Amino acid sequence: VQLQASGGGLVQAGGSLGLSCAASGRTFSSYIMAWFRQAPGKEREFVAGINWNGVRTYYADSVKGRFTISGDNAKNTVYLQMNSLKPEDTAVYYCATNGFTDLVSFVTTDYNYWGHGTQVTVSS
Repeated sequence: VQLQASGGGLVQAGGSLGLSCAASGRTFSSYIMAWFRQAPGKEREFVAGINWNGVRTYYADSVKGRFTISGDNAKNTVYLQMNSLKPEDTAVYYCATNGFTDLVSFVTTDYNYWGHGTQVTVSS
């Protein structure tokens, strides 16, 4: 499975950005996809996750109410809409997937495929 993330960039605080992650290669009937982020000097952290049919979504407390994760099965793509961005949202954002479970995990080691990441920078 290959994951290609895109959509990062530079935005002022209070602005919005949308990320997308397109999956290709092997397909799964039941899977989860998630966004993680890693700021300089910090560990990679969970941002948002969604199960394969979009019924279940989860968010880190720090982004709840500002970020929205969604998916398009027909396009094998997951999206992350980020609104009301803050300087502390600055990080490299990674998408990840696990094709063997329907349960969204907050743990990086539960994901077996990762994209290369896209930089999001929020200026104050």
